Amino acid sequence: MKAGIVGATGYGGIELLRLLNNHPQITSITLYSSSQAGEKFEDIYPQFQGEQTHILQDLVPDMMKEDLDVIFLATPAGVSSQLTPKLQGGHAKIIDLSGDLRIKDASLYEQWYNKGAAPNEVLEKAVYGLPEWNKERIQDADVIANPGCFPTAALLGLGPLVKEGLVKADSIIVDAKSGVSGAGKNPNPLTHFAHAQENFQIYKVNRHQHIPEIEQQLSEWYSDIDPVTFSTHLVPMTRGIMATIYVQLNKNLTEDELRNTFERYYTTEPFVRVREEGSFPCTKDVYGSNYCDIGLTIDTRTKRVTIVSVIDNLLKGAASQAVQNMNLIFQYEEKTGLSPLPVYP
Repeated sequence: MKAGIVGATGYGGIELLRLLNNHPQITSITLYSSSQAGEKFEDIYPQFQGEQTHILQDLVPDMMKEDLDVIFLATPAGVSSQLTPKLQGGHAKIIDLSGDLRIKDASLYEQWYNKGAAPNEVLEKAVYGLPEWNKERIQDADVIANPGCFPTAALLGLGPLVKEGLVKADSIIVDAKSGVSGAGKNPNPLTHFAHAQENFQIYKVNRHQHIPEIEQQLSEWYSDIDPVTFSTHLVPMTRGIMATIYVQLNKNLTEDELRNTFERYYTTEPFVRVREEGSFPCTKDVYGSNYCDIGLTIDTRTKRVTIVSVIDNLLKGAASQAVQNMNLIFQYEEKTGLSPLPVYP
C-alpha cells in the first residue's frame, strides 16, 4: 500500500514516517513539503539515514489522490481546510492530523482558530477518528479528522461516565498538562528553552482551540452537557500529556461500580488500560506508545470523581492514532505496525 505524508518535516510527520516505515502493509512512503521540496529528508534529519532516501516532493493533488492509497495531512491549522477538497474524489483515503476538519460548525471553527473553515461538504464528510468510540464510522470513512492530543486524553477519560449519563452536566473540569512538543517544531517565546526550562506555565486560559472539540463530542454522548472548564499547562519535558479530570456524579457509585463502568467500555480496546484501584498513571507509563492509561477514584468527602488520563501527545495524540485509524479503514488488525510497549525510562 502506498502512503503519502504532507508536512513530513514537522514532529507529527516525523513520527508518521517512523511508524509507517515499520508497517508490514506499507510498500512505499512519499514525503511532501511545501517549503522544502527538493531537499533530502535525511539531510534535515540525519537520524533517519539508512536503507532508504526520501526526496521531499511538491504537492500535486490530482496526481496524489490517484497514485496513493492513503494521505496523511500533518499540517498546521488552516492548510488542510484548503487542501482536502483538492484531494477528495480520488483513490486515496485522507487522514487529517490538524484541527481543520474536527469542528462541524464552520463558524465555531473560525471563532476558535481565527482561520477560514473548510467547505461544509468537506466537514460533513469527515469522520471524527476516536477509534475507541467511533469504530464503525471510521471503517467506512474516506476522510478522517484525527482527534487533537488534549481531546484524546480528556475524552477517553470522560467517555464512559458521560455516555452513561452519570455526570452532573455543569461539573466537568479538565486540568491538562503537556510537554513542549505539543506546540510543534517551530519555536516561540513560550517554548524557548530559556523560558520553558524549570518553568511551569498555564496558557490560552479559557480560549484553547480544543475546547469546542471536546464539547462537541461530549454533547454527542449526552446532549444536555454544559460547557466544560478546560485549562492547559506547559511542562518542561519533551512529550506526554496528563489530563486530571474532576466531575460530580448525579448518582452514588462505589469504587467498584465506577471501575466496572470503565472496564465495560474499554476491556476489549487494545490501547486503553484502566488501572487497578489506588494506582494512577504518569506520562512515562505511555511514553513512545499508542496507549492511554487511566486511573480513577471517588473522593468520599466531596463526592467528586478524579480521573487521570495520560497519553504520548505525538503518538496517541497524533501519529499513532492516525495509523490506528488507517488500520481500521483498510481492515487491518488494529494494532498492526504499532509498538506494543512504551519506552522506559
